[in-house]
Order: sequence, then C-alpha cells, then structure tokens
Amino acid sequence: MLVLDIDITWPVLALLVFDLAIRVWAIIVIPRNRRPTSATAWLLAIYFIPIIGLLLFFLIGNPKLPRHRRREQDRINEFIQERTEDLDFGTLRPNAPVWFTNLVRMNSNLGAMPIAGDNAAHLIANYEESLDTMAEAIRGAREYVHVEFYILQTDAATDNFFRAMEEACARGVTVRVLLDHWANRGKPFYKKTLRRLDAMGAAWKLMLPVQPLKGKWQRPDLRNHRKLLVVDGTVAFMGSQNLTDSTYNLKKNIRRGLHWVDLMVRLDGPIVPSVNAVFLTDWYAETGEALTAEFDLEDLRAGPGDLDAQIVPSGPGFDAENNLKLFLGLMHAAERKIVIVSPYFVPDESLLLAVTSACHRGLDVELFVSEEGDQAMVYHAQRSYYEALLKAGVTIWMYRRPFILHSKCLTIDDEVAVIGSSNMDMRSFGLNMEISLLVRGSEFVSEMREVEDRYRSLSRRLTLEEWSQQPLRSTVLDNLARLTSALQ
Repeated sequence: MLVLDIDITWPVLALLVFDLAIRVWAIIVIPRNRRPTSATAWLLAIYFIPIIGLLLFFLIGNPKLPRHRRREQDRINEFIQERTEDLDFGTLRPNAPVWFTNLVRMNSNLGAMPIAGDNAAHLIANYEESLDTMAEAIRGAREYVHVEFYILQTDAATDNFFRAMEEACARGVTVRVLLDHWANRGKPFYKKTLRRLDAMGAAWKLMLPVQPLKGKWQRPDLRNHRKLLVVDGTVAFMGSQNLTDSTYNLKKNIRRGLHWVDLMVRLDGPIVPSVNAVFLTDWYAETGEALTAEFDLEDLRAGPGDLDAQIVPSGPGFDAENNLKLFLGLMHAAERKIVIVSPYFVPDESLLLAVTSACHRGLDVELFVSEEGDQAMVYHAQRSYYEALLKAGVTIWMYRRPFILHSKCLTIDDEVAVIGSSNMDMRSFGLNMEISLLVRGSEFVSEMREVEDRYRSLSRRLTLEEWSQQPLRSTVLDNLARLTSALQ
C-alpha cells in the first residue's frame, strides 16, 4: 500500500517542482530590460497558465530582431552618421526653439538621420490620387525606383502603379521592391503580385520572412510596417497608405463596406536621401547587398520649399523606441494645441500621462479615431482608454463608419508636425519597423489643419455621458484586450 502511495505522488511532486521552477525562472528572466506592464502581463500569463504561457513567451516573448540584424542596424547607423557629419543639408529656418533643436539631436542620436532644410512637403489625402501621383513619379524615373510597402498587391486600384513600374523596367531603370512577408502571405493576389514583379524584371525581396526551413526566423509578429517610395533620390513619398485597394481586397471588408482612409506626403529636397537611406538599410538587411552608390550625397539639391525635415526610423532593430520618444518630446513641448490622428491608439503609461498632462496644462487636445474597428483586440484595447481621456479633457472624434481612418499624424501648435507609418500603440513602438517624418514649417501645418478639418467634418464627437452608458460586456472586453496588449 505504501509503495502504491509513492508511485502516485512522484508524478505530482515532479509536476510541482517543474511548476515552481517555471515561476522562479520567470521572475528572474522576464522583468529584465522590459516594461513593467509588459513584464507583469507575461508573469500573470505564466503564473495562471504555466505551460501555455511559457510556450507563448518562447514564441513571441522576445521583442527584438535577432542579434545579427541589430548589429547590422548599428553598423548602418555608424555609416550614415560618418557620411553625413560634415555635409550641408540645406539652410535651416531661423529661430528654432531650444526644445526643437534638442529633439532633433535626440532623433539623430537614436536613428542616425540628420535634419535637412530647403524641402517641399505636400499632403495627398485622396486614396486614388495618391496611387496615381506615385505612378506618375515612377514614369519620370531615369536611374532607379525603390518601392517599400507593408502590404503590396496588384489589383484594379494599383494597376496604374504596376504599369508604371513595368514601363520603368522596360526603359532600363532599376526597380527594387520590398514587401512584408507575413502581411502579404495568404492575402488575395499574393502569388499574382510576385509573378507580375518577376515578369517585369523587378528585383524584389520579402521583408522579415518567417521561413524556418530556409534559416530565416525571428519572432513571427515582428513586422516591417513602413510605406515609402523613392525615385532617383530626388522625390519621395511616405505615409500610412498601403499599395492595395482601399478595401484591402478582403471579403470581410467588402461585405461590411469598409474602406481605408489614408494620408501620404510627397517630399522634394535634401530630405529625400534620408528616406532612401531607410530603404537601403532594409534592402541590405534582407539581401546583404550594400547599395552605397544609391546613397550618393555629394549633389544635394534644394527643393522648391524651405521646410525643415528629419526622418526618424524606429523598430525592433533599434535599442530605443525612437518613435515613442519623438511623440513624447513633442507633446511635452506643446504650448497651445495637440491634434493626434491614430487608427490604433493604445498608449503606454508615459504616452497616456503626456496626453492627459497636456490637458491639465490647459492645452486643447484632440484625438481622431475610427468609429468602426477592423481589428477586434486593438479596437477594444483602444476603447479601454476613452474614459480616462475624456475625463482629462481630450476631445475624441470618431470617424464615421464604414470608413477606417488609417492616417497617422500629429501636430502641435502652429509650426511642427509628424506624419508617417507609426500608430500610437505599443505594437508600433516596440514590434513594428516604422518611418516617421518630423517637419517644422507653418505652411505644412496649415495643410495638416485642412486635413484635420475635413476629418472633423466627417466625424462625430464622443462625449463622456455617452461613454458612461456603455454596456458591461463591452467594458469587460475592453479591459481584457487592454491586458493582452501589454504582452510584448
């Protein structure tokens, strides 16, 4: 009988020891160099569901790219800083505030890119116009075309863009294309897109491919979320728009009547090589091919404007959260007004504090989000912050369905703005490779104000009274999504 008892308890004892070992290991390993919220979320997951939580942590628990990719980024940053150290990137506007100069210095230290003057920057707020304008720029290419989009599909909406690339290839222009692997695989027209790129003679590569059998592996939800186009190093486009139909060609979106609303910017002037440097960095990371000839900075030409501009790349290849630090610096520097447009607004503690503190300082703070959600977890996580924002005094504008407001921009006061690919959520801060453009110039902010006015006219204002009437089930879903958003 005693032997039987021992046989029964040994498996139980082994399981208890294993469970205890997991918990002790988690306490030692997980909090190291990780946000307290993220560490807490992972510890809770492992403590409540040890086996599943541990497996998830090994799968998606490392928020950084593999070490060799981070070293490549460091080497590229050093190369860019050495090449740009003594060069004149145009004449900067006078009387820059001290805080702006310090912010630019921080951006240069983190992302390596210099500030440039004498630039022109013009917004394109119409989806089809953006595609056609980029296609027209490609038709003027003489040397090279660099295309990098998170989602890239050949379809009826993008056919003109693809035909422009085909014409460029036929003229002997080098066309290089980068598209994110995970975002495109399994999507409509994926294989057709690759076949069309092959047929035209474009050089293309998948970004951050998850192909373990080919030795290509990193955390599978690390993504290259950038959207940019560079033609001959003289004109560039960047912003929030993917290269696809405004429905993304997904049946669920078409069934719900959803269309994406985006914002792109055309750039002319000395800032264009910085955009190109981001492409060249990603091309090198995916191919090992260093295109130093395309990073020629000896003949920088002033653009048809006098805007100061700086490119800020960010992502898991960098040690710091470059985009988050940029947003925080701007919000703390604002004196009168902050306008945030972000389809996915899931702030960490520092960003939430910056936004609410701005309200408490007496600033006019507006946040534009979508009334409709296209990603359930992010949508509910975002909603969990509405009460705190409304109570602090933030004006929340909800862009009316069935449109998804996908633009990503920030303006402060009357002279400084940011536009790019980065959402204001923890995924964009830590897991996505993003590109942001910092601009100083009242004329550019005036263009942004016109876009904001249009968004406001197509939105409805969310009030605290309306929000307080949310049903309990929505509150529960919002709070659960908020907890899971910290798992980084």
